[in-house]
This record gives sequence, structure tokens and C-alpha cells, in this order.
Amino acid sequence: MTENHIHTELRSKYDEALSKYNCNVDEAAVAAALKKIVEERVPKNDTEKIKKFLFSCVCMTTLTTQDSAESVLRLVEKVNNFAHEYPDMPHVATVVTYPRFAKLVAESLEVEGVIPTVVSGAFPSSQALIEIKVAETKLAVNDGAKNVDIVMHVGEFLAGDYETVCDEISEQKAACGDVPMKVILETGDLLNLSNVKKAALLSMYAGADYIKTSTGKEKVGATPEAVYVMCQAIKEYYEETGIMIGLKPAGGINTVKDAITYYSIVEEVLGEKWLTDYYFRLGTSRLPNLVLSDLAGKEVKFF
Repeated sequence: MTENHIHTELRSKYDEALSKYNCNVDEAAVAAALKKIVEERVPKNDTEKIKKFLFSCVCMTTLTTQDSAESVLRLVEKVNNFAHEYPDMPHVATVVTYPRFAKLVAESLEVEGVIPTVVSGAFPSSQALIEIKVAETKLAVNDGAKNVDIVMHVGEFLAGDYETVCDEISEQKAACGDVPMKVILETGDLLNLSNVKKAALLSMYAGADYIKTSTGKEKVGATPEAVYVMCQAIKEYYEETGIMIGLKPAGGINTVKDAITYYSIVEEVLGEKWLTDYYFRLGTSRLPNLVLSDLAGKEVKFF
């Protein structure tokens, strides 16, 4: 078989997957659906119980050029101490760092159920050789990472090279083994909601265990519109394959109401089955203090 035939077959495989779905998103319909959710569901979901649940979905993250073993350890110690100081609150879902700190986090986390997590695969740009991405991911998993977040190659997606996009996701998933992998779509760079749906579906077919909106490093992070469309893609993929894929809005979640809005979108589109601290995650290190302050009725700065 010639190389051209192989490429044609691969293109056909990804095009065939997409052909099972309507990827032409009606943006006006999305806006109307969101308006209804915000007006009807969000006020009902503004409860202490849901705020505590949202706290349990948070991925505590430190991803800066200033990170050091010392600063990462300080964050882990806060997570460890929180369990003692707030016994009536749930713990956060994960602690997210660069791969170089995976072993430190895995060895120093003391709270059962908090998952050591890394961003990998040349985060946040994804602009590295696939061999480097795979090696970085394998090393992080070997060091104790129990979740891995990678970035879809946005440039190749926009260029229409779905083969490269999907192959790179699949190779990194193979490097993860049984460790769940989130694929960051960087929805703010995808130009329109139809592309968001295509990217979501391709990522799931290529091996994503979760799809995530954003790295938090671009100008536009999570938006209700992108999350709504991602939920639709997850639902349709589940109906087609029977496989449940998790969701992680991340980037630009600045208020408790923002988090309640994403909860309400998941509730509306996917239903209660997805509203667990496994299938629903939130990439926001601001939210814990905001929730604590909201519940206490005064400003709290624990984290």
C-alpha cells in the first residue's frame, strides 16, 4: 500500500467519525439555550450544597515560570492542612503542576482522593516534536501523575490535518496507559463553535478521557458557549459509543456564578450522571477562596 493510500484511509477514518454528527453548530440556537439556562437554572442552583460540590471539582493549579519545589510544596501543604481546618468541606479534586514536580506532589499529598495531575505534551502550545511530548508524558506518569492534561495541536487542526491531530493525541494516550488524559481544545483559538464541536469529537475518538476548554494562557478561556457545545458533543458521542467522557471548563472562571453557570449547563445537556467530582472538573484556583468567602459571608483567603 502506498503512503498516499494510507493517508487517504486515515483521512477517511476521521472524516467518517465526524460524518456521524452534525458539526454545523447553530450559534443563535446555542445563545438562546444559554439564555434560558442562565435565567431558569442558575438561580435555582445557587445553593450551599452545589457550592460545596463545585469546591470538590476544583483543580488547584500552579503553572507559572516562578514555580519551584518550594512554592509547589507550599500549595500542597495548604491542601493537606485544609482537610484539618475545614472538616465540613470536601477536598479539592486535584493538584496540577508541570511534570517536573509530579514526584514531589505525589509524595507529599496526604489527603486521600486528591489526585496528583500534570500538564504535559509541551503545554501550553503543543509545539514540540511528538517524541518529546510522549517522553514527557511517560516520565510524568512514572513519577506518580494520576491525571494528565495535554493540548490538542490547534494549528494542525485549523489547517485541516486531522490525521496529525488525532495521531498525536492517541500516542500520548498510549503513554498514559490507565491514567486518565484530558485533551485541552483551546476553544478560544478555534474561531467558531462548529470547530469546537469537531475538535471535541476528534479528541474523544482519538482517546481523550476528558475534554477541557483552555490552558488559561490564551486571551480567551472557557465560555458558556464553548462548554455548551462540548457538552452536546459528549452527549452525542455517548449515544453513539456508550462511552462517558468527562468535562473540564478552565480559564477565566472568576466568580462563583461562573462555576454555577457551568454546572447548570452540564445539568441541562448531560444530566445528573455527569455531575460528579470525577466527570466534572473546574480549572480555577480562584474558586476555593471565592466559595469559602461566599459560604462564610466574609472574605476568606485560605489558598
